[in-house]
Amino acid sequence: MGRPDLNRRQLLAAAGGLAVAGSFGFAALGTGADALASSADTRVRYWNLFSGGDGANMIAMLDAFRKANPGIDVKDSTLQWGNPFYTKLAMAAAGNRAPDLGVMHMGRVTGFSPGRLLDPWDVELLAEYGIREQDFNPKLWQRGVIDGKLYALPLDIHVQLCFYRKDVLGKAGLLGDDGRMIPVTSTDEWFDVLKKAKAVQKKGLQTIGLWTNDQNFQWWFFVAFYTQLGGQWFNDANTEVLFDTDKATQVLEFLRRHVTDGYVIPGAPTGEQFVNGAPFTWEGNWSVPVFSGAELDYGATPLPPVFGKQATHAESHAFVLPHQADRGGATNEGAHRLAAYVVKHALQWAAGGHIPAYTPTLSTDAYKKLTPQNEYVSAMDHQATEPKVWFAGSTGVLAQDLGPVVVSSTMGSAKPAAVANRMKSRLTQLLASKNPMDGRTAAQGGAVA
Repeated sequence: MGRPDLNRRQLLAAAGGLAVAGSFGFAALGTGADALASSADTRVRYWNLFSGGDGANMIAMLDAFRKANPGIDVKDSTLQWGNPFYTKLAMAAAGNRAPDLGVMHMGRVTGFSPGRLLDPWDVELLAEYGIREQDFNPKLWQRGVIDGKLYALPLDIHVQLCFYRKDVLGKAGLLGDDGRMIPVTSTDEWFDVLKKAKAVQKKGLQTIGLWTNDQNFQWWFFVAFYTQLGGQWFNDANTEVLFDTDKATQVLEFLRRHVTDGYVIPGAPTGEQFVNGAPFTWEGNWSVPVFSGAELDYGATPLPPVFGKQATHAESHAFVLPHQADRGGATNEGAHRLAAYVVKHALQWAAGGHIPAYTPTLSTDAYKKLTPQNEYVSAMDHQATEPKVWFAGSTGVLAQDLGPVVVSSTMGSAKPAAVANRMKSRLTQLLASKNPMDGRTAAQGGAVA
């Protein structure tokens, strides 16, 4: 497998921009500080982007691995989340200074030029460490497969959720006999729920937090509801745009109605309002530790299937093998062993709200006792994901381009129908554009092979 035919400018432009990369520096590239810190025989250098509660949970899992595998020294480095991380990882792989193991969002894998900047996993070696394809959601596993090879080993899925205050919904008669929010299967039912909740909520608070002016959240919500409508993006060969502007307009009008009907206060702090008594907020599952820490009486369910089909936006953290010209031997085996261990021992990871990708974990008594995680675990089976193209994925080109136009519709500065047409036009441009990582279009990238 040849070395990447990439120059520095291409890499920086692809991963987030010259200014971002220049400001981030090169502190995490291989240095003398990587020397073995113990008497271990093997060192595994591991880069991740986990901070806050996720960072603490990952450190606990790494410490457990070290205790169980004293012969392997793990040198872990946490880098800045988002494009700075991907810039660093791309340049390290292109310069043959990559770590032995890394983490990526699954949606970014296709654009990371698998085979050039990423090495494939040895599935037989993973099997020796207890990782088998049949222990994962089939669609999730296949998202990491490019040209018939596994390039991303799923650790979790993280999803957008409908958080609700049980104390408020109880007063409004919106809880079922099981103590959970009543089912919603249409837009009319959903707005009826909001109307009843608003009638009993505290004054001065919004009824629901929607992150109306945040391009990432608005994009994630759009992906979820567009998927509920059965909306498509491109044909299987990635040569034709199938984006349905009528369905997109329906979604945009739905999001906008939350503002026009007075259920949202644009710009209001969503999490804080929820803690203070707002009935609903739509947030990522990473908010679970925050709300649980506040000792709220709350629940969390996947985004309501208002268009009839269950689907909630989902991304996935996945382990990857950044390209190394000399990958192999004990260090490579150590990277496989470390990734397999963390994936199989992800109960600690579930405490942060994420749904473990390793499905045997989901059937354990310990996981079933986690609340509200046990309420939204079904999201594993109805994930709404971005298309499998080089410009998709967390903080990717697709979200950066289309997120702001969704915001413009939700906030009322542009008409939903006009925004839908603008989105289709931009999708057409992106489909014909070339990945700066390898100079290939989506149709040439092998993502559907």
